[in-house]
Amino acid sequence: MTTIVRDIFVFVTAAIFVAASLLIATAAGAHEFKVGAIDIGHPWSRPTPKDANIAGGYLTITNKGKTADRLIGGASPAAGQIEVHEIVDVDGVTKTRPLANGIEIKPGKTIELKPGSLRIVLLGLKEPLQLGQKVKGTLVFEKAGPVEIVYNVEENPGAAVSGVAGVSAQHKHH
Repeated sequence: MTTIVRDIFVFVTAAIFVAASLLIATAAGAHEFKVGAIDIGHPWSRPTPKDANIAGGYLTITNKGKTADRLIGGASPAAGQIEVHEIVDVDGVTKTRPLANGIEIKPGKTIELKPGSLRIVLLGLKEPLQLGQKVKGTLVFEKAGPVEIVYNVEENPGAAVSGVAGVSAQHKHH
């Protein structure tokens, strides 16, 4: 009986250790920010080549309020300016273009800015973004106002390819 009790104790202790390690690892990878009724989940960007002058910013925005709000812009010390962009197909060519009125987030809804879709574009990078780097930024909402965030520079193997070949070379405003 003593051996069985000891084996159960060792198994339970190991299971608790593994569960705690997974929770800590998950919490370390995810990061969230809040302003008013707006929750911003896990801002991130990919590492950029040394000659790149733009980078995409990706995150989720959830409006927990009762009225719509709008992401209208932002800033970052890492870039000359920040714009909110969409991906469009123009004559069979996928391009990114700025959204003059930003992105509306309706009450109770979540908007995902991701590769190949809506995104934040950091223009005029002051230096390449490197894996593991933390990039400070500010997002500005029409009603909730500004919120300080941090983009994690990471590979995102679970994300789809951006769908915009050579965006840094082909980036044009339309």
